[in-house]
Amino acid sequence: MKLTRTLRQNPAMFGLIPFINVLFLVIVFFALSSRFVLLPGIAVTLPFSSFMLAPQRNPQIVSIVAGPAPAVYFHDQKFAPNEFGKALSAIRAKDRTVIVRADRTTPYDLIVAVTNQALQAGFSVVLATSPEQK
Repeated sequence: MKLTRTLRQNPAMFGLIPFINVLFLVIVFFALSSRFVLLPGIAVTLPFSSFMLAPQRNPQIVSIVAGPAPAVYFHDQKFAPNEFGKALSAIRAKDRTVIVRADRTTPYDLIVAVTNQALQAGFSVVLATSPEQK
C-alpha cells in the first residue's frame, strides 16, 4: 500500500524556523542583559540630573547612605566620615578618580566632607546622578 502526502512541504520553512529561533534568543538576551548590570557598593537613591558624564577609568566608588546615622562605604567597608580620607590615601592608583554615590537625602555637609577628603588625597571627584525621569 502506497501512502501519499496530502500536505505539501515548503522547503523555505526549514531555513526560516532556525532563523526565528535564533532571533528570539537574541531578543531575549538583549532584553535581559541590561538587568544584570551590577553596581558596586551599597544601594542608594541618586538625585536626578539631565547631565551625564562619560564613563571613568578604574574609579574608586564611595557610597554615602542617609538615615539617622549616615554611613560612608568604601570597598564594601563601613567608615566613619572622618576616617575615610586615611583609607583613600593608602591607595596608589594610576587613575585617581573618586565617584561619590550619595543618597538624595544625605546631608550636604557630609557630602562636602567626603569630597574634601578625596581632594586632599589627590583624587578628582565626580558626583553620581541618575537620569531624569520623564
